[in-house]
Amino acid sequence: MICSMNRPLLKLAIIVAAGSLLCSSPTTAQNPPPASKAPHVEITKGPELEPANSWLAIVRWTTNNPGGDDDHFAIVHYGTDPKELSQTAKNHIRLNQGHPETIFRAGLDHLEPETTYYYTVTSMGYDGQSDGVESSVNHFATPAPGEVINNYPQPK
Repeated sequence: MICSMNRPLLKLAIIVAAGSLLCSSPTTAQNPPPASKAPHVEITKGPELEPANSWLAIVRWTTNNPGGDDDHFAIVHYGTDPKELSQTAKNHIRLNQGHPETIFRAGLDHLEPETTYYYTVTSMGYDGQSDGVESSVNHFATPAPGEVINNYPQPK
């Protein structure tokens, strides 16, 4: 009699245990708290053009690790007039708290072929607060249709 009464309780306990395992999120338990924000963020390399074709370009730069929340954004303000950088490219990245530097990349699209573009780069946390760093105005020219520029980083 006791065994037959415990059977539904045992089934319920198994269902609850299985459900808690299926619904648990081990990745959230492994995420460390946000790192302290860096007192001063600076661009240590770049910005520079990576690959580009007549309608798309990728700009890359490196900073010391800005800290704060792991979710950050790489931002490029660009345009064909160095005094009017009215277009914006924004790319989500994740910081690695164990690395002293962070590489940012952002893709600029809907570009025109054989056109000079001017740009500045910056970064910000997921909360919208700037990391406090912005480059000077740089430029590049898109190639003719069908051509490609490959400026991948060279091994050291």
